[in-house]
Amino acid sequence: MLAQETPLLVSSTDTATLCTAMVEPEAALSDAPVYAPQAAGVLLLLALLSPKEPKEPKDK
Repeated sequence: MLAQETPLLVSSTDTATLCTAMVEPEAALSDAPVYAPQAAGVLLLLALLSPKEPKEPKDK
């Protein structure tokens, strides 16, 4: 036989620990970036109001 069957040795405490870890809630706050639709308007406004590039002086 190529594949050997090995019995799983799992106790009830291991099962309880695993179930507790799977049901544990996520943190209320995280460091993940959050989509903010009003930020797009602010960035567009700042881009439109930003100063223009200075022009090269013309030689006389």
